Amino acid sequence: MSRRRGDVIKGTLDMLILQVLDREDLHGWGIAKRIQQSSKDVLQINQGSLYPALHRLLDRGWVRSVVGESGGGRPVRVYSLTTDGRKQLKSERETWGQLSAAVNLVLGTG
Repeated sequence: MSRRRGDVIKGTLDMLILQVLDREDLHGWGIAKRIQQSSKDVLQINQGSLYPALHRLLDRGWVRSVVGESGGGRPVRVYSLTTDGRKQLKSERETWGQLSAAVNLVLGTG
């Protein structure tokens, strides 16, 4: 099965969201946009993937949310990283580093 440009490897979306929220508090659209910008438009997160991931992270206590106002005065949910979320991000970074190093070894690029 081939991957399409913009597909996120299974299991990495949570880590990407945590990473973005480690830098700043954002609403859902802002998180997706920041991932897209940070990846130089390679990764594009659709709402059908983003919001279930955010709910999962909320349920696990890794992020919290508050309702604020958008620039247009409409309510918007803003997400931020919790202390447990920072610990999880650290763990996921370590795991990702080990996994990517192993894949690079197999590919002969590491």
